Amino acid sequence: MSAPAEILGRQRVDEGSGGHSRYSQVRPTSRWREHHGWSVVTSLRRLRSRPLETWLTLMVMGLSLVLPLLFYLLLGNVQRLGNALGRNPVISVFLQPNQSASVAQGLVRQLRARSDVNNVTLKTPQQGLDELSKMQGFSSVLSDLVDNPLPYVVQVQAKDSLDVAAMNKLVAELRGFQGVDSVQDSGHWRQRLDAFLVVGERAVVLLTILLTAVALLAVGNTVRMDIVSRVEEIQVQMLVGASPPFVRRPYLYAGIWYGLFSGTLAVLIILLMEWSLAGPVAHLIQVY
Repeated sequence: MSAPAEILGRQRVDEGSGGHSRYSQVRPTSRWREHHGWSVVTSLRRLRSRPLETWLTLMVMGLSLVLPLLFYLLLGNVQRLGNALGRNPVISVFLQPNQSASVAQGLVRQLRARSDVNNVTLKTPQQGLDELSKMQGFSSVLSDLVDNPLPYVVQVQAKDSLDVAAMNKLVAELRGFQGVDSVQDSGHWRQRLDAFLVVGERAVVLLTILLTAVALLAVGNTVRMDIVSRVEEIQVQMLVGASPPFVRRPYLYAGIWYGLFSGTLAVLIILLMEWSLAGPVAHLIQVY
């Protein structure tokens, strides 16, 4: 007697004896566990019996899951790049070349007393000249200079809680201080990066929903075709007393296997792509 027939036979004997059979009294949940085990094995055998169809379905689902994972990793790397470069906006205030150190230090004291400023750093002309001398191509030019033409530079780090309007207001006020020649705001590119990340996150969510729906439709269509090909078998099972959950479980487990195997395949593809790109990316970082 086959496994499903034996399970159904036990069910019919149990029903015929009014629920007082030795099988039902000793292990009331054994049939449920036994049929789930049979459904797991049967669903795997059905997938193995159709290797080409199974692999095609797994490839469609795996590639559908690879794309949102790939964009998610790319977005995460861009976010980490922004954090590495510094998300706190820094404003560089260039004083006029004829301003003295006392004027620069007075400006630093005024800025440190402000509530919208987190940190203030003063860079002297000699420090700026030393930085330029370390850059390639500047050492020979700087050796011919008689006087240091660089001005004092005050680097202002604003509070993290400032919005765009408050940042623009702070930059405008810095331009109005006495002795200030120009103000360079490095926070605009971070604002653009933040806006890009918001759009990217929304696009990744929408793409994930769309491609997940594609994967679910692929599984549903495959399981439906399997059910259509086994209509006569299902009718025989219903005639001998099989319940709808009894008939349904192997196909539900088939869908679970499709999802598990396709997810594993997607992760393996992502790992393979990451491994193949690790060398070129490391070389690119080293070059720059």
